[in-house]
Amino acid sequence: MCTSRCEERRASVSDGRWRGNGVDLHTWLCVSLLFSTLWGHAFSQCPESCHCASDTATVLCSDAGLREIPEGIPPETVSLHLERNYIRSIPESAFSNLVHLRDLYLSHNRIDSLASGALRHLGPELRLLDLSHNQLRQASREEFGTTRAKTRLYHNPWHCDCALQELMETLNLEPETVNGIICESSVRGIGEGSRWEDPGSQGEHAGQPLVRLLDSGVNFCSLQRKTTDVAMLVTMFVWFFMVIIYVVYYVRQNQAEARRHLEYLKSLPSPRKTPTETDTLSTGF
Repeated sequence: MCTSRCEERRASVSDGRWRGNGVDLHTWLCVSLLFSTLWGHAFSQCPESCHCASDTATVLCSDAGLREIPEGIPPETVSLHLERNYIRSIPESAFSNLVHLRDLYLSHNRIDSLASGALRHLGPELRLLDLSHNQLRQASREEFGTTRAKTRLYHNPWHCDCALQELMETLNLEPETVNGIICESSVRGIGEGSRWEDPGSQGEHAGQPLVRLLDSGVNFCSLQRKTTDVAMLVTMFVWFFMVIIYVVYYVRQNQAEARRHLEYLKSLPSPRKTPTETDTLSTGF
């Protein structure tokens, strides 16, 4: 059944009906009008503080003072702008229903953590993921899932370690911004100091672009394995040393107990013989 607008369009067609390629023109008009109506209705559910453009399937939430990912984002969204807000974290289910998303802008926020698999729900159509200008220090492959979108990670206070190295080797980083991924701190290699120090302390690679370090042959995963091996050896030595101390202490305690017991036995009075026993022995009877 056509709407009144569809009836008006049909009436404007000369002779009442036109046919093109075997399809009734007024039927095609009805279907297209119905589709546009449904599309507009879907985008009428727009999150508060955001602007939704149904013609481009774009949701604009930039400079909206948001502190978290808004709810009610239309599932047909193709481009989502969340830049220049106060968002601190991305929960795991934040984008689970946005299967058609192609561009996701999250730059200039305060994001310092990603839930495990926070971005794995993004569909294969995702082309751009912008996480630049945030507070990310650490990230791993599990948090990004299998996305192959062009990714921006520059201008974050990265702590360069094995997990970040593996992530760099997995993601499709935007070439023109990859040199902006700077190590604000890094894991300490053998000889740099104690591995028990705060991971926020700067290592010898602080202030250098991560991609250049990797190109020069630095391998944070190798450093981590060596450091772990050293830590295991130190731990084993400490446990062995504690066992030796316990054995020595146990032996000394037993020796002290034995000496005290012997001294106690020596302090006991010896039994005296009665006169009858003495006479019997002396006479031979």
